Amino acid sequence: MSLAEKIQTDIVVAMKAKDELRLSVLRMVKSAIQLKEVEKIRKLDDTESIQLLQTILKQRKESIDQFTKGNRPELAEKEKKEAAIIEEYLPAGASAEDMDAAVTKAIAEDGCGREVRKSGT
Repeated sequence: MSLAEKIQTDIVVAMKAKDELRLSVLRMVKSAIQLKEVEKIRKLDDTESIQLLQTILKQRKESIDQFTKGNRPELAEKEKKEAAIIEEYLPAGASAEDMDAAVTKAIAEDGCGREVRKSGT
C-alpha cells in the first residue's frame, strides 16, 4: 500500500472515529500530495511523498517556533499536535549513536590512514 493510499484509508478511519484534528491534518496532507501530483502530471512515489511530508513537517516546526516567540502557546500547541500526526507517516530517523557508528565504519573502510578527530573532542 502506497503512502497516499494509507493516508486515504486513515482519513476514513478518522471520519468514523470523529477525530477532527486528525481528519483535518490528513486532508491537508492529501491535498498537498494531490497538488504536487498535478504539478508533476503523474502519481508521486513514496519517496517523493515522504519528501513532501518532511517539508510540511518543517513548516509546522517553524510555525511552532514563531508562535512560541510570539507568546501564542495555544497556536503552538495546535501545531505540535499536527506535527505529531504528520511524523507518524515518516520513517524513523537514525539515532545519533547509529550515525556515529556509520561514520566510524565508513572511516574504517576508507583505509586512508589519516587521523580523524570527532567534533567536540
